[in-house]
Amino acid sequence: LEITARGRGFRRIAGVDEVGRGPLAGPVTAAAVVLDPARIPPGLNDSKKLTHAARLHLNHQILQVAEVSIGHATVEEIDDLNILRASHLAMIRALDGLTVRPDYALVDGNMLPRDMPLEAAPVIRGDALSVSISAASIVAKICRDCVMLSLAQQHPGYGWETNMGYGSKSHIEALQNLGVTPHHRRLFKPVHNMLYQE
Repeated sequence: LEITARGRGFRRIAGVDEVGRGPLAGPVTAAAVVLDPARIPPGLNDSKKLTHAARLHLNHQILQVAEVSIGHATVEEIDDLNILRASHLAMIRALDGLTVRPDYALVDGNMLPRDMPLEAAPVIRGDALSVSISAASIVAKICRDCVMLSLAQQHPGYGWETNMGYGSKSHIEALQNLGVTPHHRRLFKPVHNMLYQE
C-alpha cells in the first residue's frame, strides 16, 4: 500500500491506528507513524497477533527509526461524542502531533474521520496489510497499556494492569464491589446499568 501511494507521488505516508474502543475504562489512544522506507523494522504485524515481548521490542525499534505521534480522547469525550467519533478525534490529534504533516495517510478501518486534514484512505484490516498501520497499532497499544498501568496504581482492585480496562469477569466484579471510578465510560452498558439501575 505504501509503494502504491509512492507511485502516485506521495512522499510522507502516515499509518494511523487506534486501540481501546472496547474497554469499559480509560481513554482511546491512536498513533500516527511515518516510516522510513529504508529502515522498516522486520516483523511488523497486527499488534494483537504479537506477544507482549515482541510488541515491546518492535515499539523500541519503531521509536528509533520512525516519526511517531500519539493522540488520546478522554473518557469524557468518549461519553460526549460516542466511541467511534472519539476514536477519530484521537486519530486526528495523532496526525496533528507529527512535526511535519504527511501528505497521505493510511487509516485502519472502513471509514475516515469526518475532519481528516489530508488525503487519506481507509484500510480494512489495515494492521495486517500495511507496515505503517502495523507500526501505529503497536505504538498505540504499548502507550495505552502504560496509561492503564498508571491508572491501575491510582485505582487498585479493578485489575487494569492485566485487563487494560476491558470488561473481564474480575473487572465486572470489581465494578459491583468497588463502584464506578471517574475513568469508567458511563455510556458503556455494564457501567451505565450500574449507575442507573434504579
